[in-house]
Amino acid sequence: MHWSAGQEFVFLPKGDGLLMMPVPELGQLRGIAKGANTDKYRDRKDRF
Repeated sequence: MHWSAGQEFVFLPKGDGLLMMPVPELGQLRGIAKGANTDKYRDRKDRF
């Protein structure tokens, strides 16, 4: 699973159990939205 000491996890309720997922580091998220379509993007100003 590539877990290490001190790593943070998030626990999400799923049915009758829990789903445990490691919290990604910022560097692991780099480029995740590359090529995303930003047409009709809503900003906070567009919200009520």
